[in-house]
Amino acid sequence: MRAAEMCDLRSRMFDLETVKAISVCTGNVVRWCSSARRCPVSPDREVLDCLKAALVEWSSKFHPDQAEVKGLPEHLVCNLIQDTERIGPSEREDIKLTAKLFVCRFEASMVKEAVARACLELGVTQLDSVILAPLPLSEGQHCTWQGLEPYWRELEISVRDGKVSSIGVSDLDLKELEALCQQAQVQPSSNQVNLNSCCVIPPDLAAFANKNNIKLLTHNDPIDILPVGSFQEALRDSLRDPHAHQWEPRWILRYSAIIKHRGIIKSKGYVVHAERQTA
Repeated sequence: MRAAEMCDLRSRMFDLETVKAISVCTGNVVRWCSSARRCPVSPDREVLDCLKAALVEWSSKFHPDQAEVKGLPEHLVCNLIQDTERIGPSEREDIKLTAKLFVCRFEASMVKEAVARACLELGVTQLDSVILAPLPLSEGQHCTWQGLEPYWRELEISVRDGKVSSIGVSDLDLKELEALCQQAQVQPSSNQVNLNSCCVIPPDLAAFANKNNIKLLTHNDPIDILPVGSFQEALRDSLRDPHAHQWEPRWILRYSAIIKHRGIIKSKGYVVHAERQTA
């Protein structure tokens, strides 16, 4: 970006006072975001850098005069996905679409909302796999089936409706995974284990997963992949929103389009949804 364009962007302040919700769709970050191309980079740093870059790119192409005439919508969608990045019908069979949903608030309806938004942006009717990450908990606490159940039930509805093919979970220990399997109507296909907190997968967990045809995957995502303060920082830095402190993320969805049988990532992106918090 040229210096003159950057100066113009920095001088622009977005009035989001009438906006109640924001969805940022980054498009293929492997193609354009430097953080996504660097290796290694932590997942929380990647999502924050990509979010900031997406907001800057979107705002640089936004025409304020249109907002002055029509006003900003209550749900503002900052969309960087290009038509060429959507999955066409002819290639869908060769592409595996996987996603991980990070929920930030106790509101199960966000599951359906996130799946629908991902399908819309990618131009598909079904995701192959969705992994549910539990809500960020206080230090010393761990995810329980009781806390996870409302979100899992929503994912089960997505499976029955044909929106998702298989569903999995993240960071469940043996006790909670057993509870999930006993009470779930749709069995989990996978359970992600965070190797930052568990260097070796417990043998009893591995045995249970093997017996119940559950894949044990590993990940290094932090408990809170996009803290409230980091999201507000992104709004202040990218859109110069004077009321950035009023915003909180509700969910973050990270997706990948992988070419089957080759293991090549065709695209990777994020959808971040946030809402204004009113007193």
